Amino acid sequence: MFWATAAIIVGIALTVVSADKFVEGAASLASRLGMSHFLIGLTIVSVGTSAPELLVSAVAAYEESPGLALGNALGSNITNIALVLGATACVFPLLIPRPLVRRELPLLLLVCLGICGLAYRGIFDLWAGIALVAALPIVLLQLMKDEAASGEEADIPDLSLPLSVILTIGGLLVLLASSKALVWGATEVARHFGVSELVIGLTIVAIGTSLPELAASMASALKNKTDMALGTVIGSNFFNFLGVIGIAAIISPFAIEADVYTRDLPWTLGLTVFLLLIARFGAHGTLNRSYGILLLLLYVSYLWHISATIVPN
Repeated sequence: MFWATAAIIVGIALTVVSADKFVEGAASLASRLGMSHFLIGLTIVSVGTSAPELLVSAVAAYEESPGLALGNALGSNITNIALVLGATACVFPLLIPRPLVRRELPLLLLVCLGICGLAYRGIFDLWAGIALVAALPIVLLQLMKDEAASGEEADIPDLSLPLSVILTIGGLLVLLASSKALVWGATEVARHFGVSELVIGLTIVAIGTSLPELAASMASALKNKTDMALGTVIGSNFFNFLGVIGIAAIISPFAIEADVYTRDLPWTLGLTVFLLLIARFGAHGTLNRSYGILLLLLYVSYLWHISATIVPN
């Protein structure tokens, strides 16, 4: 039990740090190869915040821990909306850009409904995974249009070529190793306490892999770029729905546990709808502290719902 707990703690820490260094190195390398800062921000930087979720769920699927893979993806999306946005809004009221209200959030809701529809088939199989991954470029193109209209460009570190290569390759290798350690620790803890891997994925692992989104959102808010804080979370949720679940299903198709239908999917859908309603009808285009507190209370309620529905194995 000691080693499993240590693997989770060290795995989360190294996953977060290595993902950040991988993005830093890859972004600098892409810049040196002539890619524009705008395109780097759209692809490497935005997707990079979801690298922990992607690697952890991919490793979990490969090692036949589907509950952990799906729990991490859905739990991260719930954590992003309720905990990350809630905590950030409590510190810095967040400006809600109009394109987010008109296009991104309705599109996110549509994707969420698609995930629910696929889930109610009882399995995320190879074809479902291919469909989700194929939809990802379409969503990225839509995000590209709105990003171009905003005129924002990512801040790209200016690193030497050798350091860029070292951070890119080293970050990716450490990310993979730490993801394997995290998956092993999570499965051992689930086995020790007699709870499902789904529950561990929805809670401990999801919170750990959502730390990059929390850090990115807080950093954007500190720089008075509060619209970017929202964009980070929305972009990450798109990638978790389409990329993380899709790739996990392609690696190893998996059946869906009953609690996902009665607890986790309704919470995921409900929070997505709630965020859209706040954005459209809320306080003058701002996610203020009152909404932030409400989101945090909803997250606590979700954790209570999980604890109330745990059935020991």
